[in-house]
Formats: sequence, C-alpha cells, structure tokens
Amino acid sequence: MSKTQNIISWIARLIAAVILLQTLFFKFSAAEESVYIFTTVGMEPHGRIGSGIVELIASILLLLPRSVWLGAVMALGTMSGAIFFHLTKLGIEVQGDGGTLFGMAILVALCCLVALWLHRKSIPFINK
Repeated sequence: MSKTQNIISWIARLIAAVILLQTLFFKFSAAEESVYIFTTVGMEPHGRIGSGIVELIASILLLLPRSVWLGAVMALGTMSGAIFFHLTKLGIEVQGDGGTLFGMAILVALCCLVALWLHRKSIPFINK
C-alpha cells in the first residue's frame, strides 16, 4: 500500500470508528431517540444493545491493522441494516434530526467500503 493509500485508509477508518463509538453512548444509555428507533423497527432492546456491541467490536477491529477488513465488513453490515430501516420504516429524518443519523450511516458505510477496498489483499479467504 502506498503512503497516500495508507493515509486515506487511516482517515476512512478513523471517521468510521469515531462515528460508531460516539453513538454507543446513546445505545447503551437507552437514550430516548435510540429507544424510539429500535422500538419502531421492532428490535428494542435486544437490537439496540446487540448492534451496539457489534459496532464496538467493529470500531476496535477497524483500528487494528491486521483486522481492518473484518471491522469494515462488520460495520458495513450494521450500517446496511441502518440504511435499510431508514429507507423502509424510519424515514430519512428521525424525530427532527434533519437526516443526520441517516447521513452518518451513509458516511460510515462509504468509509468502510474505502477501507475494505484498500485492505482487500489482507482478507484471508479471498487471497489464498
């Protein structure tokens, strides 16, 4: 990986990890908006807590060079679910947030796609 690609990788990984970690407080503290979201999609409280745990693990894996690909796949999976529910049950705007949560899900997904592409050669079952 070139120096430029390494810098892009770190930027994408940090953006994704920071957003994922920042939202954990709301999930784990049962913040009103988080409870509303998971109640609306029929997954409260298990979906809220479960997705929080997955996002925490994904954030850590994104920051560890040997496991970037796995963290990116995990985060991309959870963000795909978030985007799906925004488009089907929640709407782009949730409780007057102006689409911020939807936008953050899109941003995390894009950052994870970039990281996954840049680290594609480290995926063990693809490069054997």
